[in-house]
Amino acid sequence: MGSAAWRSKVRKNRHLARAQIESLNLARIAMRDENWRSPSDAPRAKIPTVVIDRIHIEQLEVHGRVGVPDSERAEPQRLIFNVTLWPKIAELHDNIANTVNYSALAECAKEFVNQHDYKLIESLAEEMAAHLLARFNLRKIEIEVRKFVLPDANYVSATAVREREATES
Repeated sequence: MGSAAWRSKVRKNRHLARAQIESLNLARIAMRDENWRSPSDAPRAKIPTVVIDRIHIEQLEVHGRVGVPDSERAEPQRLIFNVTLWPKIAELHDNIANTVNYSALAECAKEFVNQHDYKLIESLAEEMAAHLLARFNLRKIEIEVRKFVLPDANYVSATAVREREATES
């Protein structure tokens, strides 16, 4: 089993374990309190909620010129981007106008890499995060750039996180 599949399985098992624990906790509360009501019994419209939706693009493959030695930048090399986006509008309500066109964002990211050369993947991650935050309706963005240059490692990565100031619209 590959490391990505293993991580996915671990995440799924953690999620299932948390759900089982929550279910047991609710059952314990119900047994102690005769007046206990399920959360689903409460009128939904009257409960204030904060929803933080996000979109994740996993393993966007791009070819670009990145590296300190000129020989490393001579030819485009395979880079992998993992991007997490937080749209400005927290509640989507199944309306595309309230979200981010992730296809357009992926194309914008590819164009950005094709138009720029970087010595450091840290700089690439930082500048791409700022570029995408400025161009799209985002509150926050996290970009991980993976580069495959070390023979004894799966990859080297750098991550940049950028968030709009609360006063920015």
